[in-house]
Amino acid sequence: MKQSEIKQLSIAELQEKLSESKKSYTDLKMAHTISPLDNPIQLRAARRTVARVATELTKRDVQ
Repeated sequence: MKQSEIKQLSIAELQEKLSESKKSYTDLKMAHTISPLDNPIQLRAARRTVARVATELTKRDVQ
């Protein structure tokens, strides 16, 4: 998910997206532990999505 898409979401949508992204990342990590993923770059992309959403939430809480 791109930063421009994240900026357009409301706080409630961001919180929902954060929980979905964290669950997706955890599922990918578990799947990769059991048997290697075809595309391990998915792990990096999922981790970065979680970070982007969390950062945007933090920015909005501060302001």
